[in-house]
Amino acid sequence: MSKISSVWEYFTKQDNGKKVECKVCKQQFAYHSSTTNMAYHLKTRKHQAMYNDFVKRKDMKREGYFSAPLHTFTHSNGGTPCSNAPINSGGGAGGEGTGGERCAVMSLTLDGGGAGSGGSVAKFDKHDPRQVLISEAIAKMIVVDLQPMSIVENQGFRELLHFLEPRYTLETQHCIQSQLLPAYTYQVQMTTHQALAQAQALSLSLDLWRRSPGATAGYLGVTCHFLTSDWQMRSALLACLPLTASSSGNHVLSKFKEVCHSHSILNRTFRIIADRSLSTANTKPCCLPGFLLSPGLTNDNDDVEVDNGNSVEKTIRNGHSDSNNGTLDGHWEEALEQGLDILQVSCFAHNLDQCVRDGLHSCPQISSTLAKAAGFYNYITKAVPPEKLGQVFDRSGITRGDTEPGHPGPKDWASQLKVLNRLLDSIELLEEMSSQGEVSLTVSEKALLKELTDTLEPFTEAWDMMHWDTQKDAHVSISLVMPCVLGLRKHLSETAALHCSSLVLALSHAVERRLSSILEDPLYIIATTLDPQFKLTWSSNPDWHTQVLLQEISKYSTGQTTDLQPQSQTPRGATLSPASTLARPCKLFSFIKQRPASQAKSLEQELTVYLQEEPTDEEALHYWQRKDIDFPLLAQVAKNIFTVPACETVVRNVYAMAERQLLPERGHILPKNLETLIYLKANSRSLWT
Repeated sequence: MSKISSVWEYFTKQDNGKKVECKVCKQQFAYHSSTTNMAYHLKTRKHQAMYNDFVKRKDMKREGYFSAPLHTFTHSNGGTPCSNAPINSGGGAGGEGTGGERCAVMSLTLDGGGAGSGGSVAKFDKHDPRQVLISEAIAKMIVVDLQPMSIVENQGFRELLHFLEPRYTLETQHCIQSQLLPAYTYQVQMTTHQALAQAQALSLSLDLWRRSPGATAGYLGVTCHFLTSDWQMRSALLACLPLTASSSGNHVLSKFKEVCHSHSILNRTFRIIADRSLSTANTKPCCLPGFLLSPGLTNDNDDVEVDNGNSVEKTIRNGHSDSNNGTLDGHWEEALEQGLDILQVSCFAHNLDQCVRDGLHSCPQISSTLAKAAGFYNYITKAVPPEKLGQVFDRSGITRGDTEPGHPGPKDWASQLKVLNRLLDSIELLEEMSSQGEVSLTVSEKALLKELTDTLEPFTEAWDMMHWDTQKDAHVSISLVMPCVLGLRKHLSETAALHCSSLVLALSHAVERRLSSILEDPLYIIATTLDPQFKLTWSSNPDWHTQVLLQEISKYSTGQTTDLQPQSQTPRGATLSPASTLARPCKLFSFIKQRPASQAKSLEQELTVYLQEEPTDEEALHYWQRKDIDFPLLAQVAKNIFTVPACETVVRNVYAMAERQLLPERGHILPKNLETLIYLKANSRSLWT
């Protein structure tokens, strides 16, 4: 193997080898048989691209080609083996002296125990920086991808690591479980404690997750949503608590209070988001009855009931499980109300989902039509070549990714409606391309499906608004809830349905029963009004709502909720300006007239001035950070209000991912391991941002 450093590709010798010159910037410096200065030049003279390439070549040369006997090259004609020389990264002709023939086949022999030259490779010391970094990278992969810890024992994984870095000694499953992941857990706990100690305001969420509809054991997540001193909203999973079949509602509430005490936030919590139906939070996503995409490719572990439209009731149960199944305790709702008291707030996304369930359950005639539409879609995506579909659809059109093997189609109503919309938008072209008359939709069926999608379109928009950024760990404020309810109510009152009249009627009843109380709730009134994009533009009686605002907001400024704020927080009226921090000698400067203190605005004055301003599209937290000085009393209320999320937390998505990737096929994973992985996955942002 050549020992000439690859750094020479970027330099040339000058003055009979006494100097070297950079090929890019032409800078010259002395050369004394060492290439260290040349590498340093690439790194510090803004030649970063070349430096990265140099490091890559260096690693390839030192690590990949270090074990030359592992590579055995033979001629493509089956002749004698070539020499074990490294592959020329720059391409070029075949080896000299062989008639220009090129080595076409490479046989690579690996074993996890370091056979061949692997046995002669000096292994890293356990404290070597590169050994530590690789081990931490493996632990990070396990957390981020929610992989079982046993992956480090797999033969293929061990061979891959040995090939990439023969000097690395792979850590055992026990080491990752007992050392690396607990270290990450401790780091998250310390970071969370420090962040919560400095939080300006905070709210909590309770999320229950269970493996199956009838299971009573599962996990309870306690998530904190808090506002930092610079008005940034953050979320952190405080605990992932395992539940057993004997866990009662009182037991869960007791564990919840222990978590709050351990983080010193019990008396600072503004609101707690927890549904009355928390005990049945394991229900499957609501889906369109009969609309099963690629049922033959569906994962067997998803427990999906395939229905052809003959049994509507059976279809409705697909994602509409009985709310009486699987409760932790018969008195759960009572314990929840008594334990959380007035701090409890329901998840709007869950209530919205329940409204759609009620509507779909009332319109059984759509099941057979949806089943037929699903069959047509499945046929199209399988029979029509991708190139042909690409001529009709853009990136927002139908994609084969929805139906690839191993990837079942969307099963929640919002995702299914989007697929159905794309199908209906180009139905004529698809029918021409398919030439499959027996699965084509009739005119009346198309009209029924179009009416269905138009009726549920605002519900889909509201659903997307609540979930659009949950993957980014962003925060959807409850200020959006009231406009969504008003919009849904107006849409349903103006919808005249010919084919789905029962659906519209059931949706209207569901919205009134489940969501109408939001319109009179002071929490939502304050939140929507303090959102600068809405203010009181939504109100049909601004004067009355103004009085409600004054009455409710005054509670925050008269000491009735002082226990919800950090005790160490400086009173707004006592805030010092930068200039006043320097003490002024009283006698020496007694000749200077004292400036009169500025008159503080009352709450009513602040609210009046705020409402007189035109609404703006500025993000609410940015607005109140900017207006903190102008409206100090309202800003203090806004700090609390905007910590309350409108929808389920990111941890619910982590639960679902864990169930899909870990539990169905790997039930042997210990609950403690799963608890740790969920905790770290939900808090991965604080670890690796």
